[in-house]
Amino acid sequence: MITKSFCKRFETKCAPEFIDITDWVAQCVAESQIANGFAVVYSKHTTAAIKINENEPLLLKDMADFLEKISPRDNGYQHNNFEIRTVNMNEDESPNGHAHLQHLLLGTSETVPVIDGKMQFGTYQSVFFIELDHPRPREVMVQVVGE
Repeated sequence: MITKSFCKRFETKCAPEFIDITDWVAQCVAESQIANGFAVVYSKHTTAAIKINENEPLLLKDMADFLEKISPRDNGYQHNNFEIRTVNMNEDESPNGHAHLQHLLLGTSETVPVIDGKMQFGTYQSVFFIELDHPRPREVMVQVVGE
């Protein structure tokens, strides 16, 4: 069993933002030289998700609208009440309760089978890094495991 890990840092521009990272993940799989196994794509953040879906502009707009309906940015979240919140506070803390709740639905990682050195995607599948909070530096990891 062989394991190869890759990491990419980038700046998001808005929220929600759906960033197609499929080509980079495929590059990681190719560089790993693992023929058969799987690739795990992982967000190192609690307000940014990894999902597989279709890269179609109107669908991406629908998904952004859905996330806003499920957990609106301007709702009254306890997490955003900095007068009573005392845990995990930073100097630049932002009111991001909505992003944490949206993340509950989306999740931190996706796993893609690798066969004959290629990720096994369906016709319209792409891997997205999804910014849910606000623009800032982010980090994504890919770990390819197999033989």
